[in-house]
Amino acid sequence: MKRLFLLWIFVVEFSVCSQTLIKDFSYLTDIDPTIQSELRYLSSNNFIGKPIDGYLKNKVIITTKAAKALKKVQAELLKFGLSLKVFDAYRPQQAVDHFIRWANLLNDTIMKQQYYPNIAKKDLFKLDYIASRSGHSRGSTVDLTIIDVETGEELDMGSTYDYFGENSHPFYQHLTKQQRANRMLLRSLMLEAGFIPYTKEWWHFTLKNEPFPKTYFNFKVK
Repeated sequence: MKRLFLLWIFVVEFSVCSQTLIKDFSYLTDIDPTIQSELRYLSSNNFIGKPIDGYLKNKVIITTKAAKALKKVQAELLKFGLSLKVFDAYRPQQAVDHFIRWANLLNDTIMKQQYYPNIAKKDLFKLDYIASRSGHSRGSTVDLTIIDVETGEELDMGSTYDYFGENSHPFYQHLTKQQRANRMLLRSLMLEAGFIPYTKEWWHFTLKNEPFPKTYFNFKVK
């Protein structure tokens, strides 16, 4: 009876933490367990300042094709004691809807100084920082950086993740040589692996020939 009870507990815990993914999606850890992650939208450490709808666990979900491409990038970085660190990958549409609701609450500016000090919140839509659809919801877009494996420290990229402003543009002019080199290392490896960079965010890449170019999914991250 005790063994049966323990088995029941295991099944319940496993079902809460995992789910059967849609075909052609994978948990990134199943493809490459060495890639680090910190899903910012699971916590309050993001531009809204609270957990985002649809994020229940620090589980990076991404299309299998994109995951295998990231594995190639990781293999190159590990040779030099470096690693990828993922901030976001697949993003459910309900999370995007949460962003939209927040963007329309113009008085909610708790995180303004940290994430968008030089931009009026009313302009976030016009400047394409917030949109009604996100490539992330198609499953092959990823936000990421590079860390030192030994220390766990992120390489200095010249701006923080999700900073809204020119500082985050990949070719921002006022970077140090080291910051520029760090950005170009990430960019060149991602390009070589078949990803397309975004013009306004050094951390944002979408897999070329993504498997779901017109489908926006809404299952939760768990």
